[in-house]
Amino acid sequence: MGRATDRRGVLRIDLDAATTGRGSVRRPDTLAVEEPLEIRVGAAGPGRRRPLAVTMRTPGDDLDLAIGFLLTEGLIRSTDDVLTAQLCAGAETPNTYNVVDVVLAPGVPEPTTDPSRNFYTTSSCGVCGKASIDAVRTRSLFPVAADPLSVPATLLAELPDRLRAAQRGFDRTGGLHAAGLFTPDGELVVLREDVGRHNAVDKVIGWAVRERRLPLAGHLLLVSGRASFELTQKAWMAGLPLLAAVSAPSTLAAELADEAGMTLVGFLRGRTMNVYTGPHRITVEQPA
Repeated sequence: MGRATDRRGVLRIDLDAATTGRGSVRRPDTLAVEEPLEIRVGAAGPGRRRPLAVTMRTPGDDLDLAIGFLLTEGLIRSTDDVLTAQLCAGAETPNTYNVVDVVLAPGVPEPTTDPSRNFYTTSSCGVCGKASIDAVRTRSLFPVAADPLSVPATLLAELPDRLRAAQRGFDRTGGLHAAGLFTPDGELVVLREDVGRHNAVDKVIGWAVRERRLPLAGHLLLVSGRASFELTQKAWMAGLPLLAAVSAPSTLAAELADEAGMTLVGFLRGRTMNVYTGPHRITVEQPA
């Protein structure tokens, strides 16, 4: 398998140290790896799996990424829809295992191969390559509007620090997004990192699929970047009632969260946050 990080020599320039003659120095630096992952899907039998998607990702947890992607795109409903999923050899030398081969269970419809289902996603875009607006929208099997999750604002404010403390890849590179699944008590259940924020979320959801934890009722998802439409949609597809982000949401993210009955929190920094939808799930203690 490929590595999640790599070392590269750089020229480090420090203008504040230039007056001492040490303004530039050559040294090694650690970079987050970005490589393509091809997801092939189809029925059992030789030659039955066809390329469905190529996503630029950080190697690691690739099976979770593929399964999470298929679930959030509405192509599978549970782990029972997958007969096998395995990393396969690619064409590269040396072998990087940048292909995941997914065999669907008998009776599960194979994905269509028309232009609206030909995916190419970069590390920054989770819906690139969709041919129409209709292809972007997927509908969740899990109703979240009635989820009774309740989280104190004081606890929610602590979660970014807990997420950050668990980000080992970010510590080494400064270039990885993170997604963390938390319980209402603030326990970090699982964390995944990737150069693509949508990939990090798919890795978390794929883990939940493979662990038979769907729907993720009574849990919340925290992401280290912004709350975009595709992240909100992925959270809804997994049955999550609350999505929180340390940065801003988009208008479509807020509209989708409102439609789904989700709670959407943005700008979760320090002891402040903006609750865009579903404020009834966030409790605030009033001073005595």
